[in-house]
Amino acid sequence: MGSPQDTSKSSKFERYNAYLVRRVTSARLLAASSHLLFRATILAAVFLIFLFLLHCPPLLHSSASRVRSSNHRSLLSSASASYGGAAWEREVRRSSTPRRAGGFVVLVTGAAGFVGTHCSLALKRRGDGVVGLDNFNSYYDPSLKRSRQALLARRGVLVLDADINDGALLAKLFDVVPFSHVLHLAAQAGVRYATRNPQSYVASNVAGLVSLFEVAAKHADPQPAIVWASSSSVYGLNTEAPFSELHRTDRPASLYAATKKAGEAIAHTYNHIYGLSITGLRFFTVYGPWGRPDMAYFSFTKSILAGKPITLFRMPDGAAVQRDFTYIDDVVKGCLGALDTATKSTGATGGGKKRGPAQLRIYNLGNTSPVPVAKMVAILEDLLGKKAKKNIVTLPQNGDVPFTHANVSLAETDFGYRPTTDLAAGLRKFVKWYVEYYGVETPNKGLNKKSKVAGEEEKVAEGVAASA
Repeated sequence: MGSPQDTSKSSKFERYNAYLVRRVTSARLLAASSHLLFRATILAAVFLIFLFLLHCPPLLHSSASRVRSSNHRSLLSSASASYGGAAWEREVRRSSTPRRAGGFVVLVTGAAGFVGTHCSLALKRRGDGVVGLDNFNSYYDPSLKRSRQALLARRGVLVLDADINDGALLAKLFDVVPFSHVLHLAAQAGVRYATRNPQSYVASNVAGLVSLFEVAAKHADPQPAIVWASSSSVYGLNTEAPFSELHRTDRPASLYAATKKAGEAIAHTYNHIYGLSITGLRFFTVYGPWGRPDMAYFSFTKSILAGKPITLFRMPDGAAVQRDFTYIDDVVKGCLGALDTATKSTGATGGGKKRGPAQLRIYNLGNTSPVPVAKMVAILEDLLGKKAKKNIVTLPQNGDVPFTHANVSLAETDFGYRPTTDLAAGLRKFVKWYVEYYGVETPNKGLNKKSKVAGEEEKVAEGVAASA
C-alpha cells in the first residue's frame, strides 16, 4: 500500500496564496480610498473658494483698497480713468503753452515734489509751457505735496495725479502736446527706507525710467530732450574727493544708489539705440523751503522745536559725518542750465533708426563745500533760538556714506553752474518758510512775524523762480 499524501506543503501554499490575495485586495482598497479622498478634498476646496468669493466680496475689496493705499502705489495705479476728453485736453494744452517766443514745452515728472515744484515755478515764470505729473505717494506727508500742487495751480501749472509707469497716459500726453523737453524728477528717494521697501525703488527708479524712455523713444513725435535726476549716491564707497564725474561709480552703498546707477546705464542704452538726448544730474543733499520732511535739516527742525532728541552720526574713528548741502535755488539754476543746453534727440518716430549720435551727459550739482552735520545743527539752533537734545551714535552700515563733496567744474564749463548760497543763508530761508507754513512759534521772536502782504510766503517759497 502506498504512503499517505503529505498535505502540509499544500496547506502552507494555500495559506500563502490567501495571504497574498488579502494584501493585494487591501492595497487596491487603500489606493481607491486615497484617490477618492484626494478628489473629495479638491471638490471641497473648490466649493469653499466658491463660497468665499460668493459671500465675501467686501473683504476682497477691502484688501485691494489697503494695497492701493499702502506707502507706494502699484505700477499702474494712476488715475487712468480721469484723463482724456476735450476738457482735459484743453487744460493740458493751456498749461503747456509757452508765453515767450521760442519757449520750451516741458513735461515735469515728480512736479509736486521738492525740486519739481521749484523747477516748475522757475520754468513757468520765465515763459515756458509746463505740465506736471505726480503720483502723490505717502513716502512722506501727501498734504505737503498737495500744497505744492495748489501753489503751482495758482501759477498756472497743471499737475496731473498720475504714475510714470502708466504708459497709456504718457502716450496720451505726447499725443496732445509735442513736448520739446522732459524734466524727469519723479523717483523714490531716501537711502534708509530702501531696507524696508526695496520694491518701491525698483518700481519708481528703474521701471518708471524705462516706461518714460519707451514712450519718448517710440511714441513721441518729435522725440524730446530729457534731463533727469540721478544722485550723488552713485559715488558710493568712493574715497576720492571732491567727487568727479570721472570717478568710479560701480560700488553703490545702498539700493537707492544702485537703482540710480542702473538708471545711468539705462540712459546710455536708450541714447545709443534710439538717439534720445539725455542729461543726468547728480544732486548733492538739496535743501530749502518746501523741502522733504525725511531730510535731516527738516526733521531736526521739527524735533528741536518739539523738544525731542535728534540722532547725530559719527564715524567709528570719531570723525564727523559731512554733507555737501546744496540750496534749492542753485539746483534749479543747474536744472534750467541743463535744459537750455540740451540738444535735440536724433531718433526716428516709432523707435526707428537714429539719424546720428545724440547728446549724452552727466553732471554733478553740488555746493562744493562739505559741512559737518553737527555744524548744520548748530546753525539751526541759532536760528530757532533753542538747543537740540542730541544722541550721538556711530554711523550704521545701512547705506549712508561718511561724506559727500562735489566737483562741479564740468557743469560750470558747460552751462555756467555756480552755487552761490552758503548753508547759513539757505537754512535761514528754510526756517522762515517752516515757521510760516506750519504756523509754529519759536524762541527766536524775529521768525514769528507773519507776512503782512498776502502771498508773501509764496514769494519766499518760489526762491529762484522770482529771479529766473
